[in-house]
Amino acid sequence: MSIFDRYAPFVQDFIYRNNWESLRAIQAAAGDAIFNTDENVLLSASTASGKTEAAFFPILTLFSEDMPRSVGAIYIGPLKALINDQFTRLNDLCAEADIPVWHWHGDVSQSHKDKMMKHPSGILQITPESLEAMLMRKHSAIPKLFGDLRFIVIDEVHSLMRGDRGGQTICLIERLSKLAGVDPRRIGLSATIGDLEAAGDFLSYGSGRGTVIPRIEVKGTKWRLSMEHFYISDKQASDGKVIPEALPMPEEPTDTAPQNSDPGMGYIFEHTKGRKCLIFVNSREECEAVTTTLRSYCEANHEPDRFLIHHGNLSVSYRETAEAAMKDEDIYMTTVTTATLELGIDIGRLERAFQIDAPFTVSSFLQRMGRTGRRELPPEMWFVIREEMPEPRAMMPETVPWKMIQGIALIQVYLEERWVEPPKLDRLPFSLLYHQTMSTLASGGELTPAELAQRVLKLKYFSRISQEDYRILLRHLIEIEHIQRTDEGGLIVGLAGERVTNSFKFYAVFQENEEFTVRCESQELGTLVMPPPVGDKIAIAGHVWIVTELDRKRHLVYCEPVKGKVPAYFGDCPGDINTKILERMREVLREDKGYPYLMSNAVLRLAQARQSSRNAGITEIPLINLGGNMWALFPWLGTYAFLALERFIKIRCAKKLGLKSLDSFRPYFMQFTMKYDAQAFFSVLAEEAALPLDPLELVYPDEVPVFEKYDEFIPPELVKKGFAYGILNIDEMKARIGEWTGRYLVNNEQ
Repeated sequence: MSIFDRYAPFVQDFIYRNNWESLRAIQAAAGDAIFNTDENVLLSASTASGKTEAAFFPILTLFSEDMPRSVGAIYIGPLKALINDQFTRLNDLCAEADIPVWHWHGDVSQSHKDKMMKHPSGILQITPESLEAMLMRKHSAIPKLFGDLRFIVIDEVHSLMRGDRGGQTICLIERLSKLAGVDPRRIGLSATIGDLEAAGDFLSYGSGRGTVIPRIEVKGTKWRLSMEHFYISDKQASDGKVIPEALPMPEEPTDTAPQNSDPGMGYIFEHTKGRKCLIFVNSREECEAVTTTLRSYCEANHEPDRFLIHHGNLSVSYRETAEAAMKDEDIYMTTVTTATLELGIDIGRLERAFQIDAPFTVSSFLQRMGRTGRRELPPEMWFVIREEMPEPRAMMPETVPWKMIQGIALIQVYLEERWVEPPKLDRLPFSLLYHQTMSTLASGGELTPAELAQRVLKLKYFSRISQEDYRILLRHLIEIEHIQRTDEGGLIVGLAGERVTNSFKFYAVFQENEEFTVRCESQELGTLVMPPPVGDKIAIAGHVWIVTELDRKRHLVYCEPVKGKVPAYFGDCPGDINTKILERMREVLREDKGYPYLMSNAVLRLAQARQSSRNAGITEIPLINLGGNMWALFPWLGTYAFLALERFIKIRCAKKLGLKSLDSFRPYFMQFTMKYDAQAFFSVLAEEAALPLDPLELVYPDEVPVFEKYDEFIPPELVKKGFAYGILNIDEMKARIGEWTGRYLVNNEQ
């Protein structure tokens, strides 16, 4: 029997109504895996390939043959907008079979939720945070709600594999399954997974099942890509020059530009006119600034406003207005957005996407590109790279357009190797351990220490955490009154803990965008979201500052002015830019090949960067002299390996080398003064790397490196351990030092 013939009649009718001539490859493969095995299933295929239908056609068929006596399937989505979108699509599919579809998140009416509580059935669509709230607040109702749960579908599973939110999701599934006495199969959906086997293992954590991963042969897709470069306030790189290998020069903007205008913004304004587009930026603050600037162009040209905004901190009405406008085929507006429109949601016939500067990951680039290319149009993305013209006396490293080189590297590693970042599953998630401990106590009431450890520490996601570390955590939580010991020796949530768990903000394990006020002495400079650690630099109020103190309780950042440049820190931590990307950036500067998507300014700017890089030798020799005692090191390492090397040099090597004033431009380069030469530098690094190294040595003496939301409630010794063993990439750092030792010391000695 073919997969189509195996489908329920109402599913077949749905396919006929939508004029589908045949099943897509992903739908046939998913049907085979779901109908003919009892394993978990990971479906990885390109955006708009029909993954959602591929999962639900067989699930709904099985339901129609034997209707579940409770909620039969949970769909976990990372974004409210994605759930709202899928709710509409699933409702249409399920209507004829009388299978209810419920959605449940903070913006859903209480009356809709009450109906589901009275008649648990069909499919429940929910965010991880709302599922956490349900387990905590409706603990006793879980067996009734999910006593016959058969499937859990996790959409955009790749977005949950790089931090605590994914761990939370896996923990919630385990906890719910034990409470309800069920063993649901898990179905993961994603368009951008780099290591399918690792993702399959992650999906199966604690389930006792393996994961079937259908291999789908994908036809090549034609992309429309372009990348252009702009100096913000000076002549452009290609002014007056003919660049034969570049894409055709776009027409000069004919619109009236506001005073002191940014040519990159003018370029975007011109090429979004009369079209439906998305403009992706990398932070909430930049999203606001770009929208304001583009609206000023409308005002200067006496045009109606044609720009919308969408990010996670906006009210529901603003977000839904933008989503509705993008879906309306008759409205030609452009939405400026962060990652909130990066995932899954079908926003209609988009003509093109713009990316300001480079995203941080290949995965993000592919997701953003995938927002276009629906309705038979090819995917289309225009990169717009902007920078200030380097000053005539700028040090060599500051003359490289790092964001442009990063953008080229992200594109090339995918085009050449189909490479996407692998999941990072080797962390020590102490912040999440705190959260699940408090959630378990808040929902289940009094537990003995042994019972609590059995329920929490036995969750598969915490398998790397020792019993001793958990005892240290529990003792600390009792001391700070987040947990209280009863007269009978049991544990309950303490008074201080109740203030945390009773807040709706507790359900989320990711940091909310809470603003920190930035001050220099008595002067207030502005605000930041998620400020960088002490010792890092920020750009605010038109100047560069170094962070001297963080007061997290009062949301204050104290800083001092410093000279130099730094990419503006907007508070959205980019996470780990992979070493693979940095190494490909080095190749971009090293090789002579052109890239067909570069436009005139970008071609010439790349040529300038290659020439200055080769003249300085940075692609061949990692350490170059900038004049006198000033040196620059180019490790070509990802963010967390770079961070480990930076600390290794400061803590282990600086004194021996007379090294001072180390200035980090993570993850591209670091500058410092040094008394000795390159030979001595590599020699000292080699000597120190050969000695035993406990990662905890790379934590500064008085530092408690708070990274995650609940780190402030974790014992300092565990915060340090989590940072040293779970964040810093010691292995890649050591490998790079070994490479330098083999190349530069041996060669010099010969």
